[in-house]
Amino acid sequence: MTYSSNLFYGAPAATLQKAKELRKSMTLAERKLWAVLQNRQLDGYKFRRQHPIYKYIADFYCHELSLVIELDGGVHDGLEQKEHDINRDQVIQEFGIRVLRIKNEEVMDDIEAVISKIKGFLL
Repeated sequence: MTYSSNLFYGAPAATLQKAKELRKSMTLAERKLWAVLQNRQLDGYKFRRQHPIYKYIADFYCHELSLVIELDGGVHDGLEQKEHDINRDQVIQEFGIRVLRIKNEEVMDDIEAVISKIKGFLL
């Protein structure tokens, strides 16, 4: 298995293309967190944004830490979406990847607290 195939966990071409498109239209909260995560600014770890994992696209992913960070807006409060998120997280966790969910409001209101929360998930 190559590094690339392991990096994307068998994501199909359509998912790779969708991720590329999503990188161009990040939410305000995603852009704010990305400003902290990009270029190995957080303790030297490399994070990727809108990263394909199997048939899903993670908001942020650190391969070195096997960590996905998902930012959740209001749409994630609905029962159907919550069930989808639980199932999605379970599939991602089957690859040995931890999932950290953070609300958009947390990022917008207190980025320092979010950084502390993320640091709690570092190795």
